[in-house]
Amino acid sequence: MKTITTLLLLCSCMLGFAQADLSQKSITGMLEMVQGQIVMLTEAFNEEQLAWRPAERIRSTGETVLHVAAANYYLAMKLGYPPPEGVDIMKMESITGKEAILEAFNTSAAFVKEKIMEVDPATLGDEVDLGFAKMNRLSALLVVLEHSGEHKGQLIAYARSNGVAPPWSQPAAE
Repeated sequence: MKTITTLLLLCSCMLGFAQADLSQKSITGMLEMVQGQIVMLTEAFNEEQLAWRPAERIRSTGETVLHVAAANYYLAMKLGYPPPEGVDIMKMESITGKEAILEAFNTSAAFVKEKIMEVDPATLGDEVDLGFAKMNRLSALLVVLEHSGEHKGQLIAYARSNGVAPPWSQPAAE
């Protein structure tokens, strides 16, 4: 009986370790999908459409993509991971040119996904101050995902306003 009980406890512990980073894996998996769609949309815009804005004093298409990139660094910074040297999140929205915008976005997306996976699962309940709200670290990771999704929706509206259909909504080529 002791052997069976010990074996069950050991298996329970191993299961706990196997799922220790389940939250981060789930969030980065969803984030990869959402940010991948942002990349697909950005690639579908031409240079003129990247400069398009729906009204004065509203972010252009390209500035919106760069806003998400800057937020990736900002949110990671609030979790204790400063941006790489040479990244100035306050000047990101001034980057121009489709290739430069895509490079800045892709670099920030890779950075934030890497940092999410570095968060110690034991600290997910700890409080973090994001500057606009105090919440636990798990909720802050979800903010990264939600923020990207919010602006993906904005970019879909910008695309539709410019006659661009989201690439994933196109009928499959036969």
